[in-house]
Amino acid sequence: MGMITIQDGTQIYYKDWGAGQPVVFSHGWPLCSDSWEAQMLFLASNGYRCIAHDRRGHGRSSQPWNGNDMDTYADDLSQLIEKLDLKDAVLIGFSAGGGEIARYIGRHGTKRISKAALISAVPPLMLKTADNPDGLPIAVFDQIRLNAVADRSQLYKDFASGPFFGANRADSKVSQGMIDSFWLQGMQAGHKNTYDCIKAFSETDFTENLKKFDVPTLILHGDDDQIVPIAAAALRSSKLVRNATLKIYEGAPHGLTETHKERLNNDLLEFLKS
Repeated sequence: MGMITIQDGTQIYYKDWGAGQPVVFSHGWPLCSDSWEAQMLFLASNGYRCIAHDRRGHGRSSQPWNGNDMDTYADDLSQLIEKLDLKDAVLIGFSAGGGEIARYIGRHGTKRISKAALISAVPPLMLKTADNPDGLPIAVFDQIRLNAVADRSQLYKDFASGPFFGANRADSKVSQGMIDSFWLQGMQAGHKNTYDCIKAFSETDFTENLKKFDVPTLILHGDDDQIVPIAAAALRSSKLVRNATLKIYEGAPHGLTETHKERLNNDLLEFLKS
């Protein structure tokens, strides 16, 4: 575990487990690097160096008032990669973290990157527009903002005990511990930071970033994702990223890094070895 200081003075916390080819993880909203523990433990035990940071405003990183946008998130990630002097790294992004790594490649290229994976990821665009009819209406995100201001603790509990892990499905086996972990990670984050991040992950268009991917890319999504609809996300991204490999988990929810972790871990290991 460590801490780096970004150019604007923001401190970014990160975990650094294992040794070998570096695998860098970017987490979702409103979580932190702890959300990657299942994948990091598995891959580090299989010969990889696993690095995951807490995005600015999240987890144990600083909570700056400004810079809660995808450009800055991507630049923070770039500084982490540069300061650790990572080469031949694999980038793996979940949900909003998928947007972060897409914007990183769009702004900084792939000179230090060998592969990428987008898991339940928000690209190319979550928001419904004339050109993106499968997206979600702005009213959905406005309501999340209203709920965050009214009672963000309850908002996180409702997300975790409902659509995020698919706990609202009849056959759900989501544990109370899984729900509690989501809530705890969310409450560690800064209120202003998570509020601003809603706009960042929902309204940022990553279309041109995805067109710049020139490394092997795995796109993986559940077809019962109630948070990031697969039609506006993975199905479109897989057509924008050259030679992407698309894997669809039937019946899987958004938070499949936990609900389907054994299958996901093995798919990631296979992808890393390929």
